[in-house]
Amino acid sequence: MTIRALIFDVFGTLVDWRSSIAQDAKTLLSPLGLNTDWGAFADAWRAQYQPAMEKIRSGQRGFCKLDELHRDNLDTVLTQLGWQHVDVSTRETLNHCWHHLDQWAEVKQGLSLLRQSFMLAPCSNGHIELMVHLARHNHWHWDAITGAEIAHVYKPQALVYQAYAEALGCTWQDTTMVAAD
Repeated sequence: MTIRALIFDVFGTLVDWRSSIAQDAKTLLSPLGLNTDWGAFADAWRAQYQPAMEKIRSGQRGFCKLDELHRDNLDTVLTQLGWQHVDVSTRETLNHCWHHLDQWAEVKQGLSLLRQSFMLAPCSNGHIELMVHLARHNHWHWDAITGAEIAHVYKPQALVYQAYAEALGCTWQDTTMVAAD
């Protein structure tokens, strides 16, 4: 068996979502007089991620792009903090912060080296637009940009990995998933 393609988990592997979201939340919400442990805020928002996707995996909710789930999850966290008064524009701006998360320091060079031997693409629960924005923000060069709307389901369902491999012209047998977890 020869590996031809590497597909990458993004949020848990390539980007520092926690620091990025904590800093953006502080920047956007502190001027409104709101203060908290911003790392804990980021953690609380992310803690809503798997339960929200599980509703789609189980059929309780129809497929939607991750931006919609992130926004619903943000509304939940703001309500839990008693911050319902945060306006729609601020919520939308904060939600869009997931589109410009900063990468870990070694990622760009690592991807560049791996690309010399393998086709590379994200394998994320994020949608294509989100993956494009993260790639442009971090100067990643993917061979293809894939997103959750290709399979209309979320990881870890097998269909996701198969659909992403097929998008690269590969089979799951010659594709390897790369993830820090």
